[in-house]
Amino acid sequence: MIFTVTPNPAVDHTIHFDEPLQPGVVHRTDDAVFTAGGKGINVAKYVSALGVDATASGFLGGHFGKFVRDRLEADDIATDFVNIDDNTRLNTTVLAEDGEYKLNHNGPHITASDVDELVEAAQANEPDTLLVGGSLPGGMPLSAVDRLAHAGDWRTAVDMGGKYLADLEADYIVCKPNRSELAEATGRTVETNEDAIAAARELRDGQFEYVLASLGGDGAVLVTEDDVLSAPALDVEVVDTVGAGDAILSGFIAGLEHGKSDADALRMGILTAARVVGVAGTRVPHLEDVLTNETHVEVTTIRD
Repeated sequence: MIFTVTPNPAVDHTIHFDEPLQPGVVHRTDDAVFTAGGKGINVAKYVSALGVDATASGFLGGHFGKFVRDRLEADDIATDFVNIDDNTRLNTTVLAEDGEYKLNHNGPHITASDVDELVEAAQANEPDTLLVGGSLPGGMPLSAVDRLAHAGDWRTAVDMGGKYLADLEADYIVCKPNRSELAEATGRTVETNEDAIAAARELRDGQFEYVLASLGGDGAVLVTEDDVLSAPALDVEVVDTVGAGDAILSGFIAGLEHGKSDADALRMGILTAARVVGVAGTRVPHLEDVLTNETHVEVTTIRD
């Protein structure tokens, strides 16, 4: 079982306009989607669709918090959130003719007792894998993530910003940075795939068993103790990139839970992401056949 922690969840609001945005102009549309969002929440939804039991946790409060909990429960996702006094945030993605805009709220303030309750919830669930995903709300120190990693006999994965990855101290099974997060975590310039591999290797030499670097249209690379595996993105119609990185990590972790090899787990990540970018927002597409279609993704071992 995977226990996902989203410290700073959100209601994800995705809205589409068939015209460029202009300052001072009122743009109207009927094309709007509201979903329960946040990296850990997305992972819980995706791995559940991939046949892995998951429980979503984190902090929820206010009307938006109720929306997140109700939506997950309606989707048959198990939940064990800590209730807080402050309000869960609203994040908006605007898809317009002239580009994609992301408007994110910073989120609520968390107390030390809230963190204590979260640790207790993780221990009560006794997961095989615990995942912490996304930004930290005010009042929650980075040391709380290390505390979660040390709180039980589970392996811990993280999907957080580069500034967080560089300062974590516990041992983790995997982190999933993108190019900018690799650059932020290592201080390197990361422009080419070769740059990304070098940065991922440096980051893995810390406390990560795997570094799974998502490279957008270039696919992903997986750095292990012995190998560097590269997989291209599949040629599919991209509707929305929201949740693509979460999907790669979800497929990879689900692959490990199913006993797949490193290469096949990477293939599952690429396949899951290809399905997710084909739908708007973080809605869960059809994923049931991902487990049997790994051969559609070519994985190359990169030698020095």
